[in-house]
Amino acid sequence: MEGQKKRLAVLVGCNYPSTSNELHGCINDVLAMKETLVKRFGFDDNDIEVLTDAPNSCKLPTGANIKQALAKMVDGAEAGDVLYFHYSGHGTRIPSKKHGHHFRHEEAIVPCDFNLITDLDFRQLVNRLAKGASLTIISDSCHSGGLIDKEKEQVGPSSSVQKGLILKTTNTLTHKTIPYDSILHHLSSQTKATTTDIGTHMLELFGSDASLRFQTASHAPMEALGPDEGILLSGCQADETSADMNPGAGGGKAYGAFSNAVEMVLREKEGGLSNREVVVRARKVLQGQGFEQHPCLYCSDENADATFLWQPQKTEQ
Repeated sequence: MEGQKKRLAVLVGCNYPSTSNELHGCINDVLAMKETLVKRFGFDDNDIEVLTDAPNSCKLPTGANIKQALAKMVDGAEAGDVLYFHYSGHGTRIPSKKHGHHFRHEEAIVPCDFNLITDLDFRQLVNRLAKGASLTIISDSCHSGGLIDKEKEQVGPSSSVQKGLILKTTNTLTHKTIPYDSILHHLSSQTKATTTDIGTHMLELFGSDASLRFQTASHAPMEALGPDEGILLSGCQADETSADMNPGAGGGKAYGAFSNAVEMVLREKEGGLSNREVVVRARKVLQGQGFEQHPCLYCSDENADATFLWQPQKTEQ
C-alpha cells in the first residue's frame, strides 16, 4: 500500500467493573497498545481514541459510542490511510439463522451496555472503507474468529489443537465470554419481555443503534466485495475462549493473554512483521505459556503477507 497518509486508531477496553462479568486486564491491554502505536508505528496521540469503562471515564464503551467512533474513523479515511481497532473485553456467540454456517453461531463483542456489535457490523465497516485505506482489527475476546463476516481465513482452526496444556502461571484466569443465555437473561430483565428472540430485546432497548444483525428486515444481505482491506487478528478460534489474567495479591498488571502475546512478539523483533507472522508467533507464545487458545488471521491473500500496520521504515540519521 503506497502513499500513506493518516494513521488513526480506536482502542476499547471493557473490564465491566463491579459486575458478575468483571475482567481485570482489558484496560491495561489498550493502554499498552496505545504506547506501542505511538512509539513504534508512527501514530499521533491525538489520532487515537480510547474508550474504557474505568471509573470517571468521560466516554463509556457502549455499543453506540464504539460504533460512532469507528464510523467517524472509517468514513473520514482516504487512500493510503492506516486504520486500527483494538478491542479487549468479552465476546459472545449468537445462534445463527444461516443455513450451513460452520459453527452455527454468529460472533459478537459485548460493549459495557450489552448492545452487541456483530460480525455483520464489521463487514459493513470494511465495505465502507475508501479504496486504498486499510482497517486492521485485533479482537482479544472469546469467539473472535470470523468477527469480520465473510472475510477469508488465512490462519484458521488448527487441525492439531493441543489439549491438556498446563498453564505456566499462578495468575487467575477468567474466560472473556458471556454465554448467550446470560446475555438474553440480562436483556430480558430490562425489557420485561418474555420472548427468547434476542433481536426483539435489542431493538426494544437500542432501536436504530442495535446491530445490523437484528435489523435484517430493513437490510439486504451484506456481501464481501471481493478481496478487501479488512484485516482481523483474532484472539482465538470462533469456538474457543480467550483468557484474561489477573495476578491478584501477587502483584503485577492484569492482562489479556492474546494482547500480551502480540506485545511480546513485537518486542522480540524491531523490524516489520507480516500479519501472518504476528499471528503464528503469537500462537507459539500462547502455546508455550500453556494457553488453549489459537489466534487466527482473516484477510485477503495479499494482506496476509503485508506488514502489520504497514510499519514505517526507519530512516537513516
